[in-house]
Amino acid sequence: MPETEAEREALLAAVENVADRIEAEKSHLTDLDSAIGDADHGANLNRGFRAALEKVEALDDPDAQEIAKTVGTALVSEVGGAAGPLYGGSIMSASQELAEGVTAETSVAFAETYLEKLQDRGDARVGDKTMVDAVTPAVHTYKKSIEEDDLPPLEALAKAVDAARRGVEFTVPIRASKGRASYLGWRSVGHQDPGATSTLFVLEELLATAEEHLDGAADVDATSPTIPDEEAEE
Repeated sequence: MPETEAEREALLAAVENVADRIEAEKSHLTDLDSAIGDADHGANLNRGFRAALEKVEALDDPDAQEIAKTVGTALVSEVGGAAGPLYGGSIMSASQELAEGVTAETSVAFAETYLEKLQDRGDARVGDKTMVDAVTPAVHTYKKSIEEDDLPPLEALAKAVDAARRGVEFTVPIRASKGRASYLGWRSVGHQDPGATSTLFVLEELLATAEEHLDGAADVDATSPTIPDEEAEE
């Protein structure tokens, strides 16, 4: 099987797995958003990823860049509120990094561009109680694992997922300072951020798909930092 065809199959499977996971977690995400947001994150994101799956399945022999851009476009079009532009717009911008396909180098570039656009669009940083609290440690851990620790991408992704999971936990005891949750002030303390949570679900499905489509199993003996601090991760 040509490498590009294998890559295409893996990416299409990733989109399908993410869409299925978001659908399965729709009520859970909505419950989280009901506590500190508009109570629509689960339904909105489910609609967006179902549309994304339908659109990528209709493409004729797409490459990695086209698949990513199509997913981003669908999310911008179908997901209401802030999540659509944050998720979809950032993916659209980052898709240009996959022009040469998916490699360790291009995946790091994709992740870094995604984080940069996410921060720019939402004007959020670590500690604001947003999806950035999960994305930032995940991206920094993935980049360090690839570029400094010279780990295989699959093992690096496993560590990134663990870092994102810790980032989600980090959102629970802190006060929101961005988005609708910030209107609650101290009443937002004790609630898990829905955007950070859906980000973790996406990353978990990317890892599961990579484990299925790449040879060998990932060593999930993750040792990523427990505090998603930007300086500590760099």
